[in-house]
Amino acid sequence: MPKYVIEREIPGVGEMSAEQLREASRASNAVRDELGPRELQWLNSYICDDKIYCVYIAANEDIIHEHARCLDIPANRIARVQAVTDPSTAE
Repeated sequence: MPKYVIEREIPGVGEMSAEQLREASRASNAVRDELGPRELQWLNSYICDDKIYCVYIAANEDIIHEHARCLDIPANRIARVQAVTDPSTAE
């Protein structure tokens, strides 16, 4: 399945407490389970000041939009990952 990076614009998200992040993660997991864990897998997220960058493996963009809709959170930009590189690519 394809991998996607989702940009979510959420003012002040970088100020969320550990407990708030835990609850948000639980809610996300619950919706993912309802939608079908084989169709949508959350790998990780990067929390910044006013944005979250989430990495998902998903059957398609539609299921990512549905996940965001169910959670009432934005999915401002969704980009399909074409390749992954790191320092070892130079070897």
